[in-house]
Amino acid sequence: MKIGYLGPKASFTYAAAYAAFPENHHTLIPFDTITEVIKNYETGLVDFAIVPVENSIEGSVHQTVDYLYLQADNIKAQAEIVQPIKQQLMATDSTKRIDKIFSHPQAIAQSLKYLQTHFQEAKIESTDSTAYAAQFVAAHPDKPFAAIAPVASSLEYDLTIIAHDIQEIDENYTRFWILGKTRPQIKLPVSDQKITLALTLTDNQPGALYKALKIFSDFGINLSKIESRPLKTFLGEYFFLVDAVYSGDYIYLINALEKLGVTVKQLGKYKVYKM
Repeated sequence: MKIGYLGPKASFTYAAAYAAFPENHHTLIPFDTITEVIKNYETGLVDFAIVPVENSIEGSVHQTVDYLYLQADNIKAQAEIVQPIKQQLMATDSTKRIDKIFSHPQAIAQSLKYLQTHFQEAKIESTDSTAYAAQFVAAHPDKPFAAIAPVASSLEYDLTIIAHDIQEIDENYTRFWILGKTRPQIKLPVSDQKITLALTLTDNQPGALYKALKIFSDFGINLSKIESRPLKTFLGEYFFLVDAVYSGDYIYLINALEKLGVTVKQLGKYKVYKM
């Protein structure tokens, strides 16, 4: 069994992948971007794909949700891993001047308050993952570079942590989806069971969103999230991403939504595991 994840090794996604598949850690395959992870699952190179989907500070990972709704066909989340996120600032030497800081955009946003306070003059550059940032900084020991990454990256790439836990909020978590055709057997505590649907409403219908959401209420289903995302067609056209705490058969819910003229794409029905 092969599992694709957003690499390289020592990224937050790697930690989620290892927690979900500890017995298959030797078959974890890193990819450079979220899109590459999903595409290699689509082509059958890997059996499961693990991608970040939402952070408690910065919200949805748009590269993931947009690809799954707008480009992917019949790909479903089979499990969710919730991981606590701690961001560390690291460099090759704790005494060196820092002129440039590298990290994933989500990690940068989560740590922005700290950076603005302590590194106002430093330039900030985005990378495809936190671990890539650490890897890049380690490869340039003579440069005034630093990276924001997990503790595991400092160990993997022999970097020194110069500031600990710089994320803006202590209660910082990221949700990771395991995409696959079957439900993996995961030995982590289960905290919930959810469904995620993507809804596209009928055009120019007053109260269309209200009527769609009322269906969930009529079925006694508690929504845990609703978010609008652009359809990338015309200005003002959106789809709605809906998470609901629900463990039953939701075919009747979907039928009721479709009778209203709502287009429904099922992104997953899954258990939520906590690291």
